[in-house]
Amino acid sequence: MHKKFLAGLAAVALLSFASPQAARAGDSYTLDPAHTTVIWNANHFGFSNPHGLFSMIEGTVTLDKADPAKSMVEATINTGNLFTGNPKFDDHLKSKDFFNIGEFPKATFKSTSVEKTGENTAKVTGNLTLLGKTVPVTLDVTLNKEGEHFMTKKPTVGFTAKTVIKRSEFGMNFGIPGVSDEVNLVIEAEANGA
Repeated sequence: MHKKFLAGLAAVALLSFASPQAARAGDSYTLDPAHTTVIWNANHFGFSNPHGLFSMIEGTVTLDKADPAKSMVEATINTGNLFTGNPKFDDHLKSKDFFNIGEFPKATFKSTSVEKTGENTAKVTGNLTLLGKTVPVTLDVTLNKEGEHFMTKKPTVGFTAKTVIKRSEFGMNFGIPGVSDEVNLVIEAEANGA
């Protein structure tokens, strides 16, 4: 549930397979907070797999077509922007048992490497910092589409990223093993050029 910030890292994937026109549009993209979310789910005592999401993620992507390894992505998530549809559950997740937003209001991700795995896929690895702990994370990223946005007329890229993390690695141990240690993350994101 913490990789929300990872949303940003997904963007890095594009650097390895974005098209020539995307490269001509510029090497700098900004994540669109209105169309970037991190969706998580975790098993609850074997009975269900509750979902939640983080929204309003901010970040930047720098693409280097000549040398993708030099491309970078950085993302920040305000952990208070958490939503499950149940206010009481949201409050518990924001408490010291989980995200402890009073002491750690933000989580960050910064990419360290990009490995192209297919025409429109890549593995993006980076450092995720949550609850004051930094752990390396790898995302499986798919570039969904790139081109000029119909409404804004700006160069735009869209991507989906997936990964699984262990919340205990960040010191988030409440409820384990009844509430699963492993958390599935799906990041849906758009990023816009100038």
